[in-house]
Amino acid sequence: MTSTAALPTRTDVAIVGAGPTGLALAVTLAGAGVDFVLLDKQAEGANTSRAAVVHARTLEVLDELDPSGALSGDLVGRGVRVRRFRIRDGARPLAAVDFDGLPTAHPYALMVPQYETEAVLLERLRTLGGDIHRPYEVTAVTQDADGVTLTTATGETLRAAHVVGADGMHSVVREAAGIGFTGSAYGESFVLADVVMDWAPGPGEVTLAFGAAGPTVVAPLPAGHYRIVTAVAEAPAEPDLAFVQGLMDERVPGTAVVRELVWSSRFRIHHRIADRYRAGRLLLAGDAAHVHSPAGGQGMNTGIQDGYALGRALATGDLDGYEARRRPVARRVVALTHRMTRAATVRNPLLRAARNALLPLLARVPALRDRLATELAELSYR
Repeated sequence: MTSTAALPTRTDVAIVGAGPTGLALAVTLAGAGVDFVLLDKQAEGANTSRAAVVHARTLEVLDELDPSGALSGDLVGRGVRVRRFRIRDGARPLAAVDFDGLPTAHPYALMVPQYETEAVLLERLRTLGGDIHRPYEVTAVTQDADGVTLTTATGETLRAAHVVGADGMHSVVREAAGIGFTGSAYGESFVLADVVMDWAPGPGEVTLAFGAAGPTVVAPLPAGHYRIVTAVAEAPAEPDLAFVQGLMDERVPGTAVVRELVWSSRFRIHHRIADRYRAGRLLLAGDAAHVHSPAGGQGMNTGIQDGYALGRALATGDLDGYEARRRPVARRVVALTHRMTRAATVRNPLLRAARNALLPLLARVPALRDRLATELAELSYR
């Protein structure tokens, strides 16, 4: 199973999409001795990405995939450990959630670019004898009583007992399965920028700043960089430094001086969940099964945990149990991130004042603070 080898003609499990979800699934199957083929339409892995946080539960999953601790240790060594999530109204602090007291070996949020997460998963996969087949774009998925046939854009075919769509929001596998994707889009576009900047709160926290114009997330990254994600009514396709500085001046006034723009993009987000995770021999995981607001950094983490759970289900034959366990988790994640996004975008001055008065009071209640920390860390989904 190497990226340079010809595509096999048969396998037990074909995985479409080699992002974090597909890689986690492949590592799980490789460890269980299940034959699989992992294919991706990109010629090589992307070196830019939207996801930038790995939560405690995902690090626990990496420890289960490699009990030596080397897998999680490698990733932790590439990132920045952050122990506080702070909510602000503009620049004014409202509440803080600390991860220090979480009942886990990883009581922090790990800030690390998605390509680093993919790199350590791919290294583990290769250690186990697997790899990614690139570039193979799946254009047709045909299911029958005995299996599934995948056809690629260049005419190759692959026969599999089961096929997993880990191929994102516009999943070819989900479309072939005829599974609905219920939900809607947010009206705003979102700007994502990796920057070098002087940031008053410093690298010790992840910030979610509320504002009438939309939420803004600021998080530290390795090498002194920061990740900014903010909602904008209409954003340019490639926001420049002046545009990003203007956003920071408006959203968190007096706290940020952007020195360098490393990378930026614009995207739109949806909150959707697949009506089912399985149609016969076709299964869904990650963004093919659920998409939602970036508030809380839940997306990639939920996908990696999907991949691990599905790999175990395929190894044991408990495919019905996979949907029963994972779809309720996605429903909770979509609901949580939607509530956070809506709370962050309250425009009515009276409702904003009430929210800003209530949050500091709620944050003083240890049980509520611990519950939010546990939910953000995804430890509720063990």
